Amino acid sequence: MEPSVPERVELPPAFEDVPMNDLVELIADMLERLMSHNDRIPLRPENLTQFHSQSAPAISVLDYLKRIVRFTKVEKSCLLITLHYIDQICARVPLFILSSLTCHRFIIAAVTVSSKGLCDVFCNNALYAKVGGISVGELNTLEREFLRMIEWTITCTRELLQEYYINLVRTHSTTKYIIAGTHSSEGSSSSGSSDFDMETQPSRSPSINEPSAILIEPVAPNIDVPRRPTIEQNMAFAALQNQNREPES
Repeated sequence: MEPSVPERVELPPAFEDVPMNDLVELIADMLERLMSHNDRIPLRPENLTQFHSQSAPAISVLDYLKRIVRFTKVEKSCLLITLHYIDQICARVPLFILSSLTCHRFIIAAVTVSSKGLCDVFCNNALYAKVGGISVGELNTLEREFLRMIEWTITCTRELLQEYYINLVRTHSTTKYIIAGTHSSEGSSSSGSSDFDMETQPSRSPSINEPSAILIEPVAPNIDVPRRPTIEQNMAFAALQNQNREPES
């Protein structure tokens, strides 16, 4: 019996025209794969950031994104640029790891920052915090830390966002998505390339002990000058370990 082939979903060439539900699924799929890889990296005190939760949130990344879209009416460019922020922070702050402990807070901070930088109309922090499931004070802290990590580089070109969109479609885990006008006859996919057949994957697969990025190759930490964890990171790491050791009541 021949294996079933997933039904292909044809998406428009431009990210501005893609249905929001499909874009959310594409982004969530990419983030889930990043988290799956990065969760295998041992957590060290120097890796702890303001974005770390004591435990992984119960809500999935897909449902979390859907919730944000539903209640904040976030624009597509603001969701796509979140991937650019991940790559930029991976390059500028190599010790930061997008994992199940950091992803949700990273997302709500990214949406808050991008909406203010890219949109004429956006929500206040009270609403973003409520939708994200954190306090306003916590979101304010995350927003300041986020801007510091991206060095206040809030925007990017439309062409780069388009590249992220194409990459999401090409690398989706189910391969069910395809850009309209790019499908070729069976068996001819390796011969020739279309305008959208861009080489957007990292030049090598990251090892299990280094974070995975999306488009750019992650920068390895400088092993010649190791960074020592701060007192706050050591205290937070000890608290996290103690919580994980507590027996279930």
